Amino acid sequence: MSRPLVEIMDTTLRDGEQTSGVSFSTSEKLTLAQLLLEELNVDRIEVASARVSEGELSAVQAITQWGESIGSIDRIEVLTFLDQGQSLTWMDQAGARVQNVLTKGSLNHLTHQLKQSPDEHFKKLKFCLNEAKSAGISSNIYLEDWSNGMRNSPDYVWDYLAFLNEQEFKRLLLPDTLGVLTPAETFKFISSIREKYPDMHLDFHGHNDYDLGVSNAMEAVRAGAHGLHLTVNGMGERAGNVPLASIVAVINDFFPDKKINIQEEALYKVSQLVATFSGFRIPVNKPIVGDNVFTQTAGIHADGDNKNNLYFNDLLPERFGRKRKYALGKTSGKANIQKNLQELGLHLTDENLKKVTQRIIELGDKKEQVTAEDLPFIISDVLNTKQEAKVHIESFVLTHAKGMQPSTTLRVEIEGKSYEAIASGDGQYDAFIQALRKIYSKIGKSLPRLTDYAVHIPPNSHSDALCETTIRWQLDSKEFITRGLDSDQTVSAIKATEKMLNIISQ
Repeated sequence: MSRPLVEIMDTTLRDGEQTSGVSFSTSEKLTLAQLLLEELNVDRIEVASARVSEGELSAVQAITQWGESIGSIDRIEVLTFLDQGQSLTWMDQAGARVQNVLTKGSLNHLTHQLKQSPDEHFKKLKFCLNEAKSAGISSNIYLEDWSNGMRNSPDYVWDYLAFLNEQEFKRLLLPDTLGVLTPAETFKFISSIREKYPDMHLDFHGHNDYDLGVSNAMEAVRAGAHGLHLTVNGMGERAGNVPLASIVAVINDFFPDKKINIQEEALYKVSQLVATFSGFRIPVNKPIVGDNVFTQTAGIHADGDNKNNLYFNDLLPERFGRKRKYALGKTSGKANIQKNLQELGLHLTDENLKKVTQRIIELGDKKEQVTAEDLPFIISDVLNTKQEAKVHIESFVLTHAKGMQPSTTLRVEIEGKSYEAIASGDGQYDAFIQALRKIYSKIGKSLPRLTDYAVHIPPNSHSDALCETTIRWQLDSKEFITRGLDSDQTVSAIKATEKMLNIISQ
């Protein structure tokens, strides 16, 4: 017997864009829509609210034109309103064919926001549904504040459901608008609707105000919901929406009687792109997509992984296009270091391994972060072997005057030979990089691509604080991080870059 499908509707481009400070451009929206539907293979996407702005109209037109060209126009949805057909006119201009019409799921919202009676509200919806059908637009119906409606005005909700059961629409969308449901309530409420209206398609739309979004979505599925509304990285108002990556893993691992169409291996890539476009950074400990979630820190865990993978679970990083890492610091044991040495193709005797372990612990006690790329230098230092750096940034002059483009004069020693270059750029560090590229072009070499750049100073510091600049680099299929520390931000970035140059010269 085939497993029933749980439909995934991604609303990153609509509800997710309501994250404070986030606004996607037309090209960004189109790119993300293409990735969501083609790379991730979500079933549907909600891309905008009707009548918001000219820019929103242009974005939806671009998405629907593309969706029409690949036969996926029915997978693209727009939030609409009961506004005497204005939203439907906007939908027609935008080329969209599926509306998610916003109605009131609680008597409190209906009475105090719209100041309407239930009968008035139902008549307006019926008019909207008929107009949409005449225009060739299919309809799904949001019951805004449905969770509070079930709690505080259940008679209104049941009367509404009885009315809806006589109407022609495709899906009923049940939002926990304020993120107030408990998992037990989610199961109870959805189960009761499923029991009374077994043929009605139910979607659950959760919010994460109490950090119960994933749990509530699980209970919605267990209660028989046919679909879930999610966002990439849990973006959304206040504490955000239910995160897509977490739910994909939960359904695949804990609901063997259900299936979803999402391609797990694309989750991390899409997550990173959404973070880049939105400027909404991903917490390092965020399940599935955070930087640290597949990193073992304690030495005992690395030792256990060496002994029949004792600290593995079903969330294997390879499922999501990632790799397991072993952190280096004061809690590192020999096993962590051995794992990193294996990655670098290095081998140490037991005695030398103990020396390197002790040095890494000492660095960790000073709160210094140690990366796998630091290991060859630590080994060289500890064992007193002669392994001089091959690249030295000998001198540089950084010029930045108001009204003029920043420039850099640079001299670099590469394997004993000095090279000089002058370049300008959009900022002091960019000018430095442009000069460096000129030098490496002379010797027929290319530099890695800079993929992330972050500057940190200690909390409550003053203007003379030390800056730590962390830069992530991509060279072919290899990704690595270097760090620099200095009281000058640009100089700390240059120190991090010098470390990179020595890594690629090994």
